[in-house]
Amino acid sequence: MRRLLVAAADRADSPAERALIGLLRAEGLTGWARAISFGPYEIDVGFPDVKVAIEVDGWAWHVDVDRFRTDRRKQNALVAAGWTVLRFTWQDLQKRPTAVVAEIKSALARAA
Repeated sequence: MRRLLVAAADRADSPAERALIGLLRAEGLTGWARAISFGPYEIDVGFPDVKVAIEVDGWAWHVDVDRFRTDRRKQNALVAAGWTVLRFTWQDLQKRPTAVVAEIKSALARAA
């Protein structure tokens, strides 16, 4: 019951986003927010103060051609606005969490 309440409280859109949020919390990383509005787009998880966006990609979401194209447009718009964009998959979050955290920390250090 407790795990379900915690899962609902983080308001993640998917199990993969929930896993990412869990990694960020476990590492004590702060300054992030989820579902950040950016023009017509929404950033999955980001550090708005330093313009680091993290996108979680899954097959279930990207099977649609329009969604795939929209994600590319979103990434291009973010990069044009000076954001660093990191993309991770469920496999990344489950099989290489240490590397994911290292990439995020590295991007945050460069952006600071």
